[in-house]
Amino acid sequence: MKIHLNQIPAGGLHLEGREQTDILQLEDPNIRTIETVSYSLDVGVSGSSLFATGRIWADVEMECVSCLKRFVYPLEVSNFATQVELTGPEVVDLTPAMREDILLVLPAHPRCDWDRKTACLGPRMTPETVDDTAKAPNAWDVLDELHLKRKS
Repeated sequence: MKIHLNQIPAGGLHLEGREQTDILQLEDPNIRTIETVSYSLDVGVSGSSLFATGRIWADVEMECVSCLKRFVYPLEVSNFATQVELTGPEVVDLTPAMREDILLVLPAHPRCDWDRKTACLGPRMTPETVDDTAKAPNAWDVLDELHLKRKS
């Protein structure tokens, strides 16, 4: 996202919009952005610096580390803040700072049950194998049948 300094009034500027998902430069094949990266930012100039604060969000499709199912995860940076020193050009690119903050909120071990509404079936389990597992005997029940004699 590039900002032209000449377009920022003395009182600052509020910007809302969308950027293409290629700004994230995701190299992980298990993570795919959906549609665009949205932002709502307040931008201003103070001294020799440009500052931007606000919110950035995007939906990404990820793979659950437990069941390997693909699911949509809403990424959000609700307190985005950056300051860029002005070194001459009249255009400032906030893309690297936005990308960094979004990558920092990516979950290290994404799970499809992140929303606490979805039930993760676990590793390589299907609804059919979950029913079979519930019917399987408990291995600890065998110990109840064990009759040990104590030595005196």
